Amino acid sequence: MADCYVSAMSRSAEELVSEIIDGLTHLKGVRVIAAMSGGVDSSVMAVLLKEAGLDVVGVFLNVWDYSRDDVNRHGSCCSLEDSYDARRVADMIGIPFYAMDMREEFRRDVIDPFINDYETGRTPNPCERCNRFVKFGALLDVADQLEARYVATGHYVQRRDGPDGIHIYKGNDNKKDQSYFLATTNRAQSERILFPVGALEKDDTRKLARHFNLATAEKHESQDICFIPAGDRIAFLKREGASAGFKPGNIVDLEGNYLGRHEGIAHFTLGQRKGLGLPDGPWHVVGLDGTTAKVVVAHPEDALISAVEVGEISWIRQPESGEKVTAKVRYQMQPAACSLQFESECMRLLFDERQKPTAPGQVAAFYAGDELLGGGIVSKIL
Repeated sequence: MADCYVSAMSRSAEELVSEIIDGLTHLKGVRVIAAMSGGVDSSVMAVLLKEAGLDVVGVFLNVWDYSRDDVNRHGSCCSLEDSYDARRVADMIGIPFYAMDMREEFRRDVIDPFINDYETGRTPNPCERCNRFVKFGALLDVADQLEARYVATGHYVQRRDGPDGIHIYKGNDNKKDQSYFLATTNRAQSERILFPVGALEKDDTRKLARHFNLATAEKHESQDICFIPAGDRIAFLKREGASAGFKPGNIVDLEGNYLGRHEGIAHFTLGQRKGLGLPDGPWHVVGLDGTTAKVVVAHPEDALISAVEVGEISWIRQPESGEKVTAKVRYQMQPAACSLQFESECMRLLFDERQKPTAPGQVAAFYAGDELLGGGIVSKIL
């Protein structure tokens, strides 16, 4: 495996470009929306589409009013500065460019659920909701208006078309693979999405950005949640009026024994182990009650989970009977062997071995080997 990695990293920029363009030439002349965030990945994505002869239209999504945030925007994404960078790249490669106002959709589909989750004891995944409802929801509507067949992004996932339709696989760069965040994208959406950089290592993407002399070639990656560019989640929630999440309450163990007080469940996430300040640790947070403001903790061995309930399920390819399936219920975990029990309105995911805790509101992503099958949202820990 190491030899393959060295070989990939040793390829020249010209070889990388040729390989990617060969896989896109069948779409020459087809109109595609390039979702440009102002970062290096989407910039390289756009220029590769242009080089392959597609009819490319650059679109930047304005999702948040950064004038209200008195912060250094370095490390954020989708800011006004990013819009300028996206436009500079579009002008440089010679494609039309539009900045779309998606603030209303983003507020409705991402911000408001984010606030509500922290008030009720769930741990939201705003990037997943942005992908599902904005990038591959509202943006596909924009594609229809512009008569574009596809939307393309800089995500590190791979699309492969076969006789039975599309298949989505993990990105080749294990550290950058973003399939987890696309698990709730349905098949109809996936059929209209292209991922030109998905087979690249991150360093190769940088190499191509330098090869094309793109303005974003040395730009740092975004790290924070885009609408919390300073990284202060608590300040954001308080400013947005999430008062129910800051009701003081008790911290108890699994038997209900009192261990301490807290200043609101919004300060915690399920699975959290740092910053609890409790005696006789270590502890993990295993329960958050938005009604009673109770925080429940357990020792690590008692915090492990064996099953979760999953709702809002979408399939790119539904697994066949008897097919071996793995799942991950946290971004940083490795997919673990499991079985799926289908019920009327939800599904139970049962792990073969107990796993570190996750939280309602997080994504459950299902795989068959490196293929992303689909996913849903964790609704309950069983």
